[in-house]
Amino acid sequence: MSSIPGSEPWVAAGDDVGVLVLHGFTGSPKSVTPWARAMAEQGWSVSVPLLPGHGTRWQDMNRTTWQDWYHEADRAMRALRDTCSRVVVMGLSMGGSLTLKLAQQHGDAVSGLVLVNPAVHTERPDRFLLPVLQRFIGGFPGISNDIAKPGQDEGAYDRIPLKAAHSMQQMWREIKADMPRVTQPLLLFRSAQDHVVEPSNAAFILEHVSSADREEVVLADSYHVATLDYDAEIIVRDSVEFVRRVTV
Repeated sequence: MSSIPGSEPWVAAGDDVGVLVLHGFTGSPKSVTPWARAMAEQGWSVSVPLLPGHGTRWQDMNRTTWQDWYHEADRAMRALRDTCSRVVVMGLSMGGSLTLKLAQQHGDAVSGLVLVNPAVHTERPDRFLLPVLQRFIGGFPGISNDIAKPGQDEGAYDRIPLKAAHSMQQMWREIKADMPRVTQPLLLFRSAQDHVVEPSNAAFILEHVSSADREEVVLADSYHVATLDYDAEIIVRDSVEFVRRVTV
């Protein structure tokens, strides 16, 4: 089966600080690998898994569920824990959702969270029809490459697989119900202009986590895939500072 160029998982061996970086729904490691490489340049051990159903054809996602994506994120987390004394988890969009789920499940084994335009719900009006539509329609036109900077490509599908989207909504419900279980230091980046994830997502997370150490950074010049956009350097700089601080 052919793969989207650049969608391969990526790992880098380093010291006993681990950084797990998770891509978003219909996306691929291509959207976050530059961010991950910048973490590896600090000497840290870094892992960017390819979530099941991603990086090939959008139809493949409809054969997977949120549990499949979470299990792969959890596997990568445990692999880092085998060699690292501290692990920070980072995620873009749905990768941010999975990051929150890992924090809820692993507790103190997660030293900190970095979220970029994380999603825990949608305000799309067709969300109410999704439980029915996903039984009859394979996919809808998607919003990929929501990036202000020209010439960037996140390696994502151009359609939204509806069965997978329905499963993601089920995951969101669980994550939101357990949000108070998130106690770790939290750094959240939110793009001022995001055509995929609404600002209410970041607001809900920041209001409902139990983290005493939490910060929001608003990115003025980026769209949804901010890790490949004009503010990518800000994300890298602040992420490096955050990891250093929470893994001392």
